[in-house]
Amino acid sequence: MARLILTTAAMRAADQAAIDSGMPVEQLIERAGAALAEAVRRFTAPRDTLILCGPGNNGADGRAAARHLAAAGFAVRSATLDTLADAAPAPILIDCLFGTGLKRGLEPAVAQRLCLLAETASVTVACDLPSGVSSDDGALLSAVPWADLTLTFGAMKPAHRLMPAMARMGRVVVADIGLAVASEWFEIGAPTLPPPDPAGHKFSRGLVHCLAGQMPGAIALAARAAAASGAGYVRVSTSRAIDGLPSAIVQTDTAIVNDPRVGAILVGPGLGDIPQVLTLALTAPRPVVIDADAIGHVGEPERLVGHDAILTPHEGEFVKLFGELGGSKAERALAAAKRSQSVIVYKGADTLVAAPDGRLGFAPPAPAWLASAGTGDVLAGMIAALRARGMPSFDAACAAVWLHGRAAELAGPAMIADDLVAAIPRAIADL
Repeated sequence: MARLILTTAAMRAADQAAIDSGMPVEQLIERAGAALAEAVRRFTAPRDTLILCGPGNNGADGRAAARHLAAAGFAVRSATLDTLADAAPAPILIDCLFGTGLKRGLEPAVAQRLCLLAETASVTVACDLPSGVSSDDGALLSAVPWADLTLTFGAMKPAHRLMPAMARMGRVVVADIGLAVASEWFEIGAPTLPPPDPAGHKFSRGLVHCLAGQMPGAIALAARAAAASGAGYVRVSTSRAIDGLPSAIVQTDTAIVNDPRVGAILVGPGLGDIPQVLTLALTAPRPVVIDADAIGHVGEPERLVGHDAILTPHEGEFVKLFGELGGSKAERALAAAKRSQSVIVYKGADTLVAAPDGRLGFAPPAPAWLASAGTGDVLAGMIAALRARGMPSFDAACAAVWLHGRAAELAGPAMIADDLVAAIPRAIADL
């Protein structure tokens, strides 16, 4: 089940709704403190523990957790902002200084001392968020310690899955403390893929039509990824033979893009400076995945209105098409999706999938070794295959993003894009 993500305002509304329904603030704090203590107890053995308690609810959660940990056999000490400078290090550090809603960074001396205590601890646990993080956009407002475990309450916050804050979180656990939460923002989880129809055939399983350009290697990677992702038929429109493609992938210079059997058209990988190929793709009333060079040929985002399109820009491509939009990455992704009336896969270390109707999927942390040549082409091919197999555009994009990360884990840190393609069937089989 996907884990929901709430902004600061939505989280405060959920807290207030619980209070308005009759739940005392003290009960919420007690539940949060008990959950924090239980998470620490499960994560590490009892040792000398230092809890840093801030002036707000996070500090109150920390004081409640201290009682529960002491009862569980932990030797607990507490420190506040006033006594932080004199606090001795401990093997377990629990950061309950500041959580959701922080607007400005910690005082330099406080941030420096906090980071030093975290560096000397064996285990650092953050309550809600590591102190110094902006919860809605993932910015680091001051020096921020690295946590091994972050426990948050009710729902995740955008910063848990937005860079640069995401890298500070460690393992993120969500505790249920009795809040009623609802959101169209969520962390992308393992997908449910459509099973093969026992009475189906290669075309009913999804035909992906790939349009080649000036650099054949990229479209070859994308086509292979589409085939590995379960498409029943993959073909590449090309006027010259592409070496190295499996025999099962058809190379042709006569197939038409408006073939009614086509489930998705893929354009962009290796396209180069041939804008008319994108125009050709948009003439067909078929779902289209627009990647790489083709994004730069769109011109105005409004051109895509009325098309069933999925765009996969990285930061530079996003800015080239949509301009310098304001707000967090989440807000920019949604604004782009609404303007273009397309699904946007806003790639990066913190990939987002945005739909025009306001749904927003945050990718879970993916291996850093995905940042290598060709992996974006692989993702585009995976999205095209899942769309051709009949998944709705937003669902296909989210599923492909999750499988892309899982395949990278399986391929290992020395992988190249070809290894990533080879790992896709294993990632799917794991489901």
